[in-house]
Amino acid sequence: MPEVDQGKQAKNYHTDVPADTHGFFLKGAHSLDWGMKNRLSRIFRPDTGRTVMFAVDHGYFQGPTTGLERIDLDIVPLMEYSDAIMLTRGILRTSVPPTNTKAVVMRSSGGPSILKELSDEQIAVDIEDAIRMNVACITLQVFIGGEYETRSIHNMTKLVDWGYRYGIPVMAVTAVGKNMVRDAKYFRLACRMCAELGAQVVKTYYVPEDFDTVTASCPVPIVMAGGKKIDELDALTMSYNAIREGAAGVDMGRNIFQSEAPVAMMKAVNTIVHDNATPDEAYELFRSLKAEG
Repeated sequence: MPEVDQGKQAKNYHTDVPADTHGFFLKGAHSLDWGMKNRLSRIFRPDTGRTVMFAVDHGYFQGPTTGLERIDLDIVPLMEYSDAIMLTRGILRTSVPPTNTKAVVMRSSGGPSILKELSDEQIAVDIEDAIRMNVACITLQVFIGGEYETRSIHNMTKLVDWGYRYGIPVMAVTAVGKNMVRDAKYFRLACRMCAELGAQVVKTYYVPEDFDTVTASCPVPIVMAGGKKIDELDALTMSYNAIREGAAGVDMGRNIFQSEAPVAMMKAVNTIVHDNATPDEAYELFRSLKAEG
């Protein structure tokens, strides 16, 4: 059996040396087909190489959770401030106007609700339906360390095979297994496994210690997951730290639509991701926009 990573070896991660993109602006994408690169260019802004993704897919296992009761009234108006929207095919068809031009990252897995074992998922969308809906990316959760880890990985590799066939990239979302500690060691393993098995993008959580080793050791772009609702300044600081430590963007949901001023928060996140604003600068923008109403 191969030895498990025993700890950080900073000299081997070369966190101060950017990855060679070989002429295409996204890490690890230089050998992809034209169609896949084109779709990635709709998700990640070519001028910054980063993305602000808006996640509103929580209802597929949580139901109409706080802030997502009325997608048409409360969520659709916020989409224009993002680069990409992450959602299910049901919400895309029922609630998003077809005039929407934002890149669609479509949740393609499904299974139990929050009351059951979440890792017990299956592929829930056929690739032909994704093509019909003109999505830019397909995504699913990958439960490394979960009870159904092997099935979860096979779900991902099936999506990857479909994606290569039709030129649609796959974003793997690392989900923490019950017996795994949420630290850099775990996320290095989870992100690397997803990339090694073919995912073109990985979405993962930020950890305050050694997150730069997570991004440096993953050969494809990492997008930071926003996670649960926290204070606005804390969320902006987390975004800033993730970008500074190598993330290629953020995917926020609850920290946007559960904010007291969602548009202001979305604009503040954009200044960090695309304009390199500091947390204090972004928070001041948030406060001023919130005051304007």
